[in-house]
Amino acid sequence: MFETIRYVVKDNIAWLYLNRPEKLNAFVAKMNHEVKEAIKSASFDEQVRCIVITGEGRAFCSGQDLSEVDEQMDHGQVLRDHYGPMLKQISKCEKPIVAAVNGVAAGAGFSLALACDFRIVSERASFLNAFIHVGLIPDSGNLLYLTQLVGHSKALELSVFGEKIPASAAVEMGLANLLISEETWPDDVTAYATKLAALPTKAIGLIKKSLKAVSNLSFEDYLELEAQGQRVAGLTMDHREGIQAFMEKRKPVFSGK
Repeated sequence: MFETIRYVVKDNIAWLYLNRPEKLNAFVAKMNHEVKEAIKSASFDEQVRCIVITGEGRAFCSGQDLSEVDEQMDHGQVLRDHYGPMLKQISKCEKPIVAAVNGVAAGAGFSLALACDFRIVSERASFLNAFIHVGLIPDSGNLLYLTQLVGHSKALELSVFGEKIPASAAVEMGLANLLISEETWPDDVTAYATKLAALPTKAIGLIKKSLKAVSNLSFEDYLELEAQGQRVAGLTMDHREGIQAFMEKRKPVFSGK
């Protein structure tokens, strides 16, 4: 079905592997399209309650494949045609998306990790805002997400100097949620995704929607959005299960519905 990625659904988790290991999983136009299609498929698949994006081989994603770049290229149009649609699909996905960063995430690969809801990193992972090294600006939503995570000043520093950020430093500055040792990487990534997949999926989607609206709405409008979201959450089977489990003094078993 796909050529540049590998897509597997197992135990309510959609695993999306960037699959160009010989090129450090660098982006080509087909990969942009296939990531978009895989996220779209996972979004509509009722069996999927969590999505994990990771890389095959020793890298997460090294960014744009520079062998596809030439002097006549309109970089802005590349973003409009390829990266923009992929990022919009990620942004509107209501299910939790985890970037399991197994190696270097540079350039647009860094941007992809930033666009996810959670970033967990292996000990050999690193982030690099590499755009400055080829005379470009961070793109693919990079500065939008980066500023939200680390603030204006730090985002400027990381973008202007373009220095490598080791995994431990990424956790310290809030770029990553969790550092995982190499020895336990596969099991711990699965455990993290499994924990997310067991939570009330629709409530997570509503939380994501509310967080995106925080900076764009007035206080009064936000309260109305909150009320509408809580009404929807209150009608879910997971809400009923949560109340029933509380009354019965047991751990709830959520269905994602």
